[in-house]
Order: sequence, then structure tokens, then C-alpha cells
Amino acid sequence: MKKRSKAGTLFRMLGLVKPLTGYMCLAVLCGTLAYLAVQAIPTIGVYALFDGALRTSWWIWVLLFGLALLRAVLRYAEQKTNHYIAFTLLAIVRDKVFRALRRLCPAKLECRDKGDLISLITSDVELLEVFYAHTISPICIAALTELIVCIFIASIDPVMGIYAAVSYLIVGVAVPLIISKISGDTGDRLRSQAGELSAYVLENIRGLDETIQFGCGEARMEGMNALTDRLTAGQGRLNRLTGLNAAIANTVIFLLDAGMVVTMIWLHHIGLDSFPEMSIAFAAFVSSFGPVSALAALGTTLQNTIASGGRVLDIIDEKPVTEDVTGMEKTEFAGAELKNVSFGYGSGNVLDNVSAKLAENRIIGIVGKSGSGKSTMLKLLMRFWEAGSGEVLVSGRNVGQINTADLRDMESYMTQETQLFMDTVANNIRIAKLDATREEIEEACRKASLHEFIMTLPEGYETQVGELGETLSGGERQRIGLARAFLHDAPFMLLDEPTSNLDSLNEAVILKALREEAAGRTVVLVTHRRSTVRIADEITETDSIRQS
Repeated sequence: MKKRSKAGTLFRMLGLVKPLTGYMCLAVLCGTLAYLAVQAIPTIGVYALFDGALRTSWWIWVLLFGLALLRAVLRYAEQKTNHYIAFTLLAIVRDKVFRALRRLCPAKLECRDKGDLISLITSDVELLEVFYAHTISPICIAALTELIVCIFIASIDPVMGIYAAVSYLIVGVAVPLIISKISGDTGDRLRSQAGELSAYVLENIRGLDETIQFGCGEARMEGMNALTDRLTAGQGRLNRLTGLNAAIANTVIFLLDAGMVVTMIWLHHIGLDSFPEMSIAFAAFVSSFGPVSALAALGTTLQNTIASGGRVLDIIDEKPVTEDVTGMEKTEFAGAELKNVSFGYGSGNVLDNVSAKLAENRIIGIVGKSGSGKSTMLKLLMRFWEAGSGEVLVSGRNVGQINTADLRDMESYMTQETQLFMDTVANNIRIAKLDATREEIEEACRKASLHEFIMTLPEGYETQVGELGETLSGGERQRIGLARAFLHDAPFMLLDEPTSNLDSLNEAVILKALREEAAGRTVVLVTHRRSTVRIADEITETDSIRQS
């Protein structure tokens, strides 16, 4: 994917605010009025001091107290509105990310580090809250507030007004740009390193048994420490830049205040303005740096945010290998065929000029050694990938010309590794048919030789399977995968190594159920075990497919 510029990332992130423009305007209005209220306190105080009202008029004190109270109320309203915008947009972004992941799966995600994806979905998306709650409205508030202050100061003296405008540009624009330039790609590298560490941690958690068994704990810990140290060093650099940013901004503000004093002395010396008027303008000036000081900090705080936004947008914009097909004429299953299909995941073909006919109402066994392309054939029939050349046909139509929803309805696909979710046994099976009744689930489990085992569990079908099905054995997980295939009740069943984790007794029970369920269906059994295909009506070796 083409590398996106930081400006491009910011504009894309800004575009997401459009549905909440009204709330953003409210936040900017409240924030501007809040800053003006707090700036008005010293300005009115200086005016009242020269006028003598502080000693003679009680209403001045009431006004100053009222402005302080108003500032608190407006500030609360601004923050509440900003955070409503931020968390609403985070929900929208998460929805977009998960929709993108669904489109990209499985082809574009098979080679992605799962830990890096978790980091993106969690911490990267969370960091966008800084942008939506603490960046957009502060920029608008600073521009509007300082414009009003410049007009007020210029009404007293144009030279002081011009000086104020230049000062605000230096603090609010020049300083953040300089710090951003110094920071370079620190934020990008930091987010990338965080993703790598997350991937490594997840990998170590999943491989904990092997690590203990083979005594690799120290080596794995060294690797984790190295990644952690690198991330800590990157964060330390960003923290130092943040401190440098604050130091530069405060120093520049002090020098600008001193410069305004020199300007006042010069203006008074040449007799253009009176001292009381200039003092009022000076009070307004020195109390007005709050909004632009917030912008000065953006030089470093935006580093992580832009990097995170770029990673999130990259996922959202990623083009899937296969787009969902809609709008085609509805298709009913009437056999399948591969015609001169070649396909490879990278360099070299896994399938080379393969042809095979999968007739209706037949059980077809495909036997071959690992890496011979058996599973790949099923993925092409599911249209998880596009064939490099040749045609993959279902019901006489290219799978790319069949509605994706129709294709999924026609096919029941059982993978080698059954993915389980941290939910009940019943709900893990129900994903194959979301409106399935308990009776339908139990019937599917009986066919998969699973019902009796489930009834021995503490809560039966309502037993939690644990994260990734950790409470179940490989054979039990595999039978849940078979139960899903039975429950989906499709006319075209694609079973990838359906009995690889089962003993001979359970294999015989399940094959008997498959034989009984095959009536009116086409079943493709892909396996390296010849015992699995003994129920097949026809058996094909992958080597013979390649030669056909």
C-alpha cells in the first residue's frame, strides 16, 4: 500500500467528524467562551484598578467571581462534548476496522501477526481519543480565541495587535512544527515496536507448554526483554521531546511577554498610547497564551496519534483479495469443478494445472501428502482466494460470479483447526446457524458423536469452553467443528482432515454419520489418512489430479 503522509492521515481522520459537526461546533463555542471568560478576569481587574472601581464598586467583584464560575461551567461543557464526540467516533472507527478485517479475512490476515492486530484494535484505536477529544477543538478554539484577543488589543493599539498575532503564530504554529520536525518518525517507530512486542507476547503465551518442555524460557525472556528495552528507549526519546517541547514553548512565551513590555515602553516613549490603556492590552496579552500553549504541545503528543491513525487507516483501506459479490442471480448447488487451476501463495505454485469434477450426491475423497494442495482446493472453492489461472466452478458458474451469501449458504466448510470462542458449547456450535433451536444443535452433536460427551460436562451445553477452547481436547474441538458442518446443513460439504484428531472408534462413528448424511449432498473429504476415505464413492490422489 502507498505510504500515507502525516497530513493525509490527519485529513482522513478529520473527515470522520462530519456526522458530529454540530457537537464539534458546540465544543468550540464553549471552549472559546471559557478561555475568553478567564482572560477577561485580569483584563477587567486592571481596568478596575486604574478606574478605582475595585475599591468603590461591589459589582466588579461579583462580575469577576461570575466569570470564574462561568469559566468552570463552560470548560466542563466543552470537555463533556469533546469526549462524547471522541468515544462516539471510536465506536465508529472500531466498526470500520472490524468490517475491514472481515473483508480481508482470511487471505490478507493469514500472514499478519495476531498480536500486532490486537495492538491495532486496542491501543492504536484508543490513542485516537487524543485526537478527537484534545486536538481538533483546541485548534479551532485557539484560532477563534486569539483572533478575538488580537482584535481587542488592536482596538487599543494596532502595533500591539500585530505583535500579539505574530506571537500567537510563533507559539501555536512555529513551535509545534519545529518539534514535529525534530521528532521525525519517532511516533511511527514507537507504534510499530508496540505491535511487535504484543505479537511476541501473544506468541509466547500460546507456546508456553513448548517453552517449558524444551527449557527455552531464558531465551524467550531475553527476546522479550530486548523488545521491551527497545520500546522503552523509544518512549524515553518521545518523553524527552515532550519535555523539550514544553521548555521551548514556555521560554518563547516568556520572551514574547518581555518583547511586549519593550513594545509598550517604546509606544509610551513616542507618545502614541497612555499607560493605563497599554496595561489593559498587556493584561489581555499575557493571559491569552492558554489556547496556543495547548497547540504547542501537539508537536509531540500528535506523534503517536498520527502513527496510530495511519495504522488504523491502512487496515480500513486495505484491498481484500476477494471482494464480496452481490446482485447476481440466485444460485442453487448443482455440482462443482476445477478446470486447469493453478495457484500459489507466493513464489511457486501449490496447484499447477489442476482439474477435478465434484459431482452431485457423491462422496469424493481426496488423499495426498502434506503440502500437495488439498486444503488449497477447498479454499478456492470457498473463494477465500482467487485462482491464479483456470476456473473454479460451482453449479457451472465461476465462483466470482456467484453471490457471496449464496456461496456460503451452499457450502459447509470445516477447517483443519477448529476455532472456538470464549462462550458456551451451544453458542460455539450455533454460529453455523444463528437461529438454530436446542433440538437442532443436539441433533448435530449426535451426528458428530459429541452429545454424550457434552452431557458429562458440569453445565452441559451451557458449559464455557474457555479461551480458544482451552478446556477441550483436540478431538473434542474437532467434533465441534463437525457439529457446525452438520448444523449448517448445506448441500456441499467441504471437510478438511475431519478425523485427524480422532481415535479409530470415534472416526468410525462419524464416518457412519457422514455416510448417512450424504444423501442429497456432495461431500469432499480431504485427508492424508486412507481410513477416512473408505466411505467415499470415489477416491482421488492429489498426484493424479496434478497430472490430469
